[in-house]
Amino acid sequence: MGFLDNSGDIILDAVLTDTGRYRLAKGDGSFKISKFAFSDDEIDYSLYNKDHANGSAYYDLEILQSPVMEAFTNNGSMMKSKLLSISRTNLLYLPILKLNTSAPDASQTTLDSIATFVVAVDADSEKNASGGLNASQTNGVLAGETLNSPSHIRIDQGLNTTEIPPTFTIDSDLAETAYIIEVDNRLGRIAHPTKTSLADPSFIDDDSIASYYLTLNDSGYVSSNESTSTLTQDNTQVIRGPRGTILKFRIQASLELNTSTYLFDLIGGSGTVSINRQTDDGPTASSFTNYIDTIVRVTGATTGYSIDIPVRFVKKA
Repeated sequence: MGFLDNSGDIILDAVLTDTGRYRLAKGDGSFKISKFAFSDDEIDYSLYNKDHANGSAYYDLEILQSPVMEAFTNNGSMMKSKLLSISRTNLLYLPILKLNTSAPDASQTTLDSIATFVVAVDADSEKNASGGLNASQTNGVLAGETLNSPSHIRIDQGLNTTEIPPTFTIDSDLAETAYIIEVDNRLGRIAHPTKTSLADPSFIDDDSIASYYLTLNDSGYVSSNESTSTLTQDNTQVIRGPRGTILKFRIQASLELNTSTYLFDLIGGSGTVSINRQTDDGPTASSFTNYIDTIVRVTGATTGYSIDIPVRFVKKA
């Protein structure tokens, strides 16, 4: 792996995905290039200089001369900022995804002490995380075994601007109707926000990253945001302008984390780790001896906008 030569001609450097290489190696005719994607990783658009002394031909010269890495196939590292083609020329704002920690059922509030969601991987850890309280009294802690806690993760989508009031309807080609959730399959699975049922992964890659494809047809996971109130009128909303959809989900700990400390020893940490959990009675500390920090990525299938959610799996020895 190295840098592309950007001293002269424009170079197109394309590589196959892991799935593409797998099908090519099979040699059974299943290999057929049907999709491709572009991204602008490593591009700093602030280098665009419209005041360049040599005129408009040099405005983007520094951008074109920026060193760019060669393409490689690790999907965990490449193409974090995919490009989007929209034929309309009258767009002033594009939608975003935003973590909602102030919804009416505010049990999805992130923990202030470590700014992450905590998944208690077994019954003992759940009890330790809640301090023996009812699970509904513990905010930001997900019950990773029993799924009996209302705590869940909520993502809101829409135009986050005050220039367009939320009473307007977001354009249909900007509204997310489907989401892709990526999570390390060794650590956990995606669960329904209010039931004990689990979602089925659409694909698990060679790095054990499971992708879940959830749509408006998946009841409970994705729903339309019908609120037209401003943030002042309704402090449970986080999108300031026209709103699209809402994604909710929980995380169930994997069997490996539930029954052993092997993965905690391999890719996690050990030692006393305290979290200041928020309860209805105020902040209280709970201590754990094993933990794994990871990221759950949520991507909108329409716009490609993504958000990384920090998650910590904890286990009481």
